[in-house]
Amino acid sequence: MMKKSLALLSLLALAACSTTPPPPAPTPQPIARPTPQKPPEFKPVDADRCEAKALQYLVGKPRTEIPVPLEPSKRRVLCSTCAATMDFNPERQTIIFDTDSGIIKSVNCG
Repeated sequence: MMKKSLALLSLLALAACSTTPPPPAPTPQPIARPTPQKPPEFKPVDADRCEAKALQYLVGKPRTEIPVPLEPSKRRVLCSTCAATMDFNPERQTIIFDTDSGIIKSVNCG
């Protein structure tokens, strides 16, 4: 009986030592790369939306020659040392004149 038990134990020991092959490695999936996008087209900004170019003839002239605007809310006239709000409105004309002489220094949008 001992021989049978020994044979059975050796058989069990051999069965325990046997290894099963590992499962196959998963096949790698291709990496989804984004397709290159065309950069957005930038349209040029209309730098003269307030039509300040039409008033450039005023630069160097006295402020008394500033014409009355058709729409006063679209124009501001400032002296060179006056306080002004820093808000930018591209549709508003800003005319700046020298405080001492009254001569127009610049005409811009803003």
